[in-house]
Amino acid sequence: MSKSTLVSKPTFIEALKFWFKLGWISFGGTVGHINIMHEELVNRKKWISSTRFFHALNLCMLLPGPEAQQLAIYIGWQLHGKKGGLVAGTLFFLPSLFILLVLSVLYVELGNQPWMFAMFKGFKPAVISIIIVALLGIGNKALKSRYHVSIAFLAFLAIFLFNVSMLVILLGAILTGLMVNKLRKREQKTSVAEEHAFTNEKEYYFNSSSIAEGRATSMASALKQCLFFILIWLIPILLIYFLLRDFTFWKQLSLFFTQTALLTIGGSYTVLPYVAQFSVTKLAWLSKLQMIDGFALAETTPGPLIIVVCYVGFIAAYNYFAGSILMGSVGLLLTAFNTFLPSFLFIFVGGPIIEKTHGNSKISDVLGFVTASVVGVILNLTLFLGKEVIFPETLSLDKLDWFALGWIIITLVLMKKFSVNVLKIIGLSLVFGLVHYYFFV
Repeated sequence: MSKSTLVSKPTFIEALKFWFKLGWISFGGTVGHINIMHEELVNRKKWISSTRFFHALNLCMLLPGPEAQQLAIYIGWQLHGKKGGLVAGTLFFLPSLFILLVLSVLYVELGNQPWMFAMFKGFKPAVISIIIVALLGIGNKALKSRYHVSIAFLAFLAIFLFNVSMLVILLGAILTGLMVNKLRKREQKTSVAEEHAFTNEKEYYFNSSSIAEGRATSMASALKQCLFFILIWLIPILLIYFLLRDFTFWKQLSLFFTQTALLTIGGSYTVLPYVAQFSVTKLAWLSKLQMIDGFALAETTPGPLIIVVCYVGFIAAYNYFAGSILMGSVGLLLTAFNTFLPSFLFIFVGGPIIEKTHGNSKISDVLGFVTASVVGVILNLTLFLGKEVIFPETLSLDKLDWFALGWIIITLVLMKKFSVNVLKIIGLSLVFGLVHYYFFV
């Protein structure tokens, strides 16, 4: 680390307290996580500078899996080595995982109760509002020029009309960014990282002149780490093979979510459309309305929005094993393991790439196009889920759910105009659902 910084290195206990706190208070999905980490770690604690923060974030968006968790692992690693990265990445999702387990059990046990159904009915429109707020927040930061708006629109059309894979969309965004970078001289600073380039780097502990962890990682060391992670990944598979029945189901579940974690690029909002469409239409593990219920459950927990895939694993195993809570719990834990483990591998092995590209303006510009394409994918997710909430039966005006549409508008106004936080929106929506059921149905 640079010795000329004005902020001393935080102790491991100080960092541990922050990561533990983050796991319990970070409502609002990916955008909420990023905002909290930036506010606390950059603006208040000054543990990391904005240039380092946003450069790492943009590159994490190119990695498969949840970018906010990967950013936490990266920062924890830079502050306290791999021990810090492991703690930051694990505490990032652990609280919400156990809360979601409890809620999933209550959902399958009490979901057929009228009052439970009513509360979910009220909260589903708010889920759409929360996703729209995330869309607006990311769009405001990402769409800095007409080029970015165009790539976002094309990404939306590609996935909405032609179901183009996220990998192809991101490759297209990268190629477009490279071409635009060559065709124009830097008309404006489109990189989010560049917006913060004029801060005094010496005010931060980990800044642009700091020597980062992982910078000198060799190819041999990277291969050893990959082999080590493969061995860890095999442990639950081997245990299930010897201890549980119907190994074929568990293998399919494990491989599906491992494949999702390894191949689905673009963060939570791009992983979820793939999981939702494939698990509902291809594997028939759950219905589309159950998927929306999963989003509702995930939004009532702190932690990453990607945690909803653990609910999918729970419901899949619960249904397959004829309503077994125990098997559902195993499905949830196995899904979490396969979803979050690869993030540690990507950061610990990919750290040198993050560092070698730091300060490269050409790469920063290209990453701006990647972020813009993600906006189009989130718009697709909004429409995919919103249709089921506003038109629960069929896409026809006479079947439109006016109460759901009205509550989407009200919650949007509350969050955007009056800055009502997600936790209060959750409470209001649950009450709205009960009032709607008992007085208007």
